[in-house]
Amino acid sequence: MINMRHVILGTAGHIDHGKSSLVLALTGVDPDRLKEEKERGITIDLGFADIKYDGLTVGIVDVPGHERLIKNMLAGAGGIDIVLFAIAADEGVMPQSKEHLAICNLLGIRAGIVAVTKTDIVESDLAEVVVEEIKDFVAGTFLEGAPIIPVSSKSGHNIDRLKAQIEQTAMQSVQKSPDGIFRLPIDRVFTLRGFGTVVTGTAISGRISLDDAIEILPSGIRTKVRGLHSHNMAVKSGLAGQRIAVNLQGVDKDAIQRGDVVTHCETLAATDKLDTQIRLLKHAKPLKNRASVHLHAGTAETTARVIFSRTEKLMPGESAFCQLRLKQPIIAMAGDRFIIRRLSPVDTIGGGVVLDPTPRVKKKKDDDSFFEIFLTGDLIARIEEKIKGSTLKGVVKQSLYAWAAFDFSAIDEAIGQLKKNGLITEVNEQLFHTISINKLHKEIIDNLRIYHKKNPLQSGMSKEELRALFKQVDLKIFFKILGTFNEIIIDKELTHLSDFKPSLTQVDEGIKGKIIGALRAAEFQPPSKEDLAAATSTKDKQADDILRLLAKEGLIVRINDSLYLDKGTYDKMIGVVAEFSKSKKEITVSEFREILGTTRRYALPFLEHLDGRKITMRVGDKRKILVG
Repeated sequence: MINMRHVILGTAGHIDHGKSSLVLALTGVDPDRLKEEKERGITIDLGFADIKYDGLTVGIVDVPGHERLIKNMLAGAGGIDIVLFAIAADEGVMPQSKEHLAICNLLGIRAGIVAVTKTDIVESDLAEVVVEEIKDFVAGTFLEGAPIIPVSSKSGHNIDRLKAQIEQTAMQSVQKSPDGIFRLPIDRVFTLRGFGTVVTGTAISGRISLDDAIEILPSGIRTKVRGLHSHNMAVKSGLAGQRIAVNLQGVDKDAIQRGDVVTHCETLAATDKLDTQIRLLKHAKPLKNRASVHLHAGTAETTARVIFSRTEKLMPGESAFCQLRLKQPIIAMAGDRFIIRRLSPVDTIGGGVVLDPTPRVKKKKDDDSFFEIFLTGDLIARIEEKIKGSTLKGVVKQSLYAWAAFDFSAIDEAIGQLKKNGLITEVNEQLFHTISINKLHKEIIDNLRIYHKKNPLQSGMSKEELRALFKQVDLKIFFKILGTFNEIIIDKELTHLSDFKPSLTQVDEGIKGKIIGALRAAEFQPPSKEDLAAATSTKDKQADDILRLLAKEGLIVRINDSLYLDKGTYDKMIGVVAEFSKSKKEITVSEFREILGTTRRYALPFLEHLDGRKITMRVGDKRKILVG
């Protein structure tokens, strides 16, 4: 089976330079589909056709040339692999020739062919002059050195030669990858009787199949693929590089518009901010900071405010880093190209590349180094910088597939290399830069040391108290990260440093002796926690801390939150109960009170404590003794 290549060729050139006639001569298909186009003899909206070769299909997008229709041209230019640039022999290079070439340059198109059209209506020597003019015109652009072929759509002169050149150029072009998120920027929406709503576009990445669950963004409409067509054929699946028509299940035509994007559910998200690098054309006027422009990205069009990073004005021919703040959200990924046009008068002034479709929050002290990395760094460097910029929020691995226009496998490999080099850490499917983890580690240790110093009798800081100091970290992620730090111990609801043990000061040691002495002397009628605090002239919290520490050391036993017994007294109580059980297996409150020589005030909490320890068990008004 032949491995079919799919390449998109776009026409470009001034109005009435014969682009649509050239497509008709090459394919036999008239791309002017609208009645108005037929009547006026110009292309108003996008037209489509294709040329099939052995193992190769070249989809053709015929775009309008008139200045007032440039936005329609831009809607078709985003998915173009190679350009067929038409320049008429009787007029030569014209204003829209220049604008179209500038747009193709800004969009990063790297391959093309120049067709000198209408050679049948001029003398051969004039056609030769136009060829020389074209060479000067394309100098310094991606078309410099490209084939220049004189043709006539009317007579068929050199059409076969042009066809052969298209095949050669297409076979040399870089194939779009089917590995990655499926993206189909919509350039047409219509209905077919018996089928319903159909959208078309050029798939710029990934693949799609019948019955796939899909989402239309940015509206978020979810539906299924009812049918697929590519190059006038029903297909079971479509992939990057193809012109695809998608029949949507149960979606109203009016709910969708050009500029929307078809993708699989829960893979992409719309954004209203883009970190970018933009470049102004040499003929453009200076662009001031915070100026508004028309933005064309994929098939979407909106307005955007330009916020420069380090300048107040961008001069013609220069480039700068900036953030674009969009009036309406769009779908974009790092690496996408776009065009900017002035609001009034409307003309193309520049374009650029998306560096980050989900920008970090900028701080005044930030430099532009991260912009440079996103612009010139390899994939590993870009992903590292993205994760580093997320600080303690981290980056979900899946989101990186939707962030940069690269294959899944390439992104996985980059993440694996960063892990291997110890630069990133994965916790609960969140990726964190080692710098952020180390910073968090140090801050937690510093906070625990301060806490231990202030609270030497406390066994540790509560987990929630510690978590409250780092609210920028997701709750579940925080404790997962905390569990990876060897120096930090999590003991039920408390956290403490591994080298920390509660300890008493010299003053506390004196209080300790007084407390144990008071409890031992009182035996089965011990003073309450509040009485002990008063007797030792300590604050309630200090007394409470000392009592808890003594209980942890096994010197006293906690009966309830207010009562404690000296350990010797407690053991005596257990012994007395065990001795009583030799003659009687049940005991009343009165009997218990009598054998201890205490009062009901103390007997009841003592028995409740013994119930809790499974030494006794309450049965009605009596206790069954479980030890003996």
